[in-house]
This record gives sequence, C-alpha cells and structure tokens, in this order.
Amino acid sequence: MTVPPPDSVVPADAPVTGSAPLRAPRHVPVAAVTRGGIAESVHYGSVAVVDRSGRLLCAAGDPWAPTMTRSSLKPFQAIPFMAAGGVERFGLSTEQVALLCASHSGEPRHVAAAADILARAGNRVEDLQCGTHAPGFYEQRGEVPPPPPYSPLAHNCSGKHGGMLAYCTLCGLPKANYLDGDHPLQRAIRTAVARCTSTPEGELVVGTDGCSAPNYAMPLARLAGAYARLAARDDDPWYGAAPRRLADAMTRHPEMVSGEGRSDLVLMRAGRGDWVTKIGAEGVQAMGFREAGIGVAIKIGDGGKRALAPVIAAVLEQLGRLDGRQRTELDAWFAPEVRNYRGRITGRIQSMVVLDKNASGLPVPASARE
Repeated sequence: MTVPPPDSVVPADAPVTGSAPLRAPRHVPVAAVTRGGIAESVHYGSVAVVDRSGRLLCAAGDPWAPTMTRSSLKPFQAIPFMAAGGVERFGLSTEQVALLCASHSGEPRHVAAAADILARAGNRVEDLQCGTHAPGFYEQRGEVPPPPPYSPLAHNCSGKHGGMLAYCTLCGLPKANYLDGDHPLQRAIRTAVARCTSTPEGELVVGTDGCSAPNYAMPLARLAGAYARLAARDDDPWYGAAPRRLADAMTRHPEMVSGEGRSDLVLMRAGRGDWVTKIGAEGVQAMGFREAGIGVAIKIGDGGKRALAPVIAAVLEQLGRLDGRQRTELDAWFAPEVRNYRGRITGRIQSMVVLDKNASGLPVPASARE
C-alpha cells in the first residue's frame, strides 16, 4: 500500500489555537460557479482514486488529506451488526439493511422501516439518541416543513441508530450510553473502520457526527480504498460476506439509502448494480466500482455540496466509467444551472477537476468502449 507523505496527516492532538495553526489540505480548484461568463466563485477540493490493494491510481489535489468521513462511513458502521448475524436474528428485509447505511429523507417508507427495525429488536423510539430535524423530503420538494416537534424516526440517521441499538440487544449490551466512544458497540465499529480502511486504530482521528455518533477522519485515499473493497464480490477476510451484503442492499434499494431526487439514489440507479456510493456532509462523496475494482473519494474543501455533482460527473467521465446511457442520465450534473429568484439562468457550476493519472491505465468496461 502506498504510504502517505509524513506531513500530510494532522496529529490527533494538533492545536487549534496558539502559535501552531492547523495545516490546510493542499486542495486544488475543482469547480467554479460562473456568472456573466466569468468564475464568480471557486471551490477547492481533492480526489483520490484507489484500487482494492490501496494503490493510488490517480488523484487531484491532496489525496492524503485527513478527511472527516461523515455519513460516507455508514456502511462500515453497520458491519459489526451484519457480521454478528443481526439481520437473521431480527428478520430484517433487504430494504432495511440498506436503511442501516442511509442518510434518508424521512419519507413515509423510511420512517416505517426505521420503526420496524426498532420494534423487531425490542427497542423504542425514545431509545434513539440521534436528535431530530425536519424530514428532508420537504426541502427536496421545495416545500416548507411543518413546525416542530419532529420524530427522531424522520432523522436521516435513524436507520443507522436503529441498527446500533439492535446490536446492543443482540449482544446484551447497555443502551443508555450506546454512543459513548468506549461502549463495546463503538469499539467494535472503530475496529471495523480501521480494518476496512486499512488504517491503524491509533491513526483514526475521532470526531462527533451531526447525529452524536463517533465519526472518524482518515486520509482521503484510505476512504477510497475502503469503497473499492466494499464493492468487491469477494468475502472480506475479517467480516466475511457482511460488507458485500451491505453493498448489495444499497445498490438494490438506493431509494432507501437516500430518497427521491437525491444524489445517492440517482448515482446507484445509473450504476445499475455496479456502483455503490454514499454521500457525507461537508462535501464528501465516496464510490466503489465492482467491475473496475476501484474506489473514489471526493472532498470539497469548503464543504460546498453544490460542487459535488459536476465534480463527480467529471471524475466518472475521466475514469471511463460512463456508457452512453449513463452519460445521458447524468447529463444535468456536468454543468448544473444556477437560477435567481425569478427562475432566470444566471450561470452554471462547472467542473475544473483534472485527474493526474500517474499510474498504469485503468480498466475500462466493455460498455464504455461501445
């Protein structure tokens, strides 16, 4: 496995104040927002493309930049529950397995599936410690949500938390503190994350996610490698079929991973079972490609979600991952329109990313050669 430059990882105890400022990643321009034919705003970021062995194939910016994984970590957080036989013990459906990995929109099907996961494991809505927010489908539809209170079942992470609580039931663990970093559940997750990302546990930088669960930062290339392996058809040496089964559920039911009109749903439908992908907050996207045996991780440096679509589309095109049908399905992603409050087009968001292919050629699927 390629070893990152020694100065590219910020120590866990790096100061955030005082005389030693936090080092910014060496991001490069990856997208520009235009107006009047000029670049009005520029988003910086990085891209890493890695094979299943962890070898860096090509990149843009700083592929070894320490990156908080946010919700792109969810499939790996579900691995201990899956590997321990939780799905079989509680009789979860494939749709519910996908929901374990989801940042869902709080649609009725998502809420019902999350409630059923809780009930099957003998847990209650009150046990969820993810917090609450307005169901995401209102924003997706351009509608104003009703005033609070909101149910934690509609929280985008309720499936993940339902799986965490079910693991506690399965293993006879306390539930009141299931989000504590030293809880056996979180220790099992941390070990799974370390193994799946080929990152020593001591090098994982710990943070707290928006849903209050522990989250981890790692070099961007390690996240890409984890997705390359998640997409593999082979069993994992530590967790057997668990990662593959999670990826299969995600690709079979992408509507449970996100929601109507959302990016993960659009991408996995376009991938037709070959692409497994998960977005994360603050401009993170990770993808695994089964046929090609590669993984991609993208980080938009300022967290700007609007830059992801054109960057993803450009990366897919430069890697030869798009056949004619997929190119058509993602056509609007290449230069999304920017409109004002009257609906007039005022500009576009255009990719500036150029992958440095500093390694041997990537495998090209037969569909992309047509």
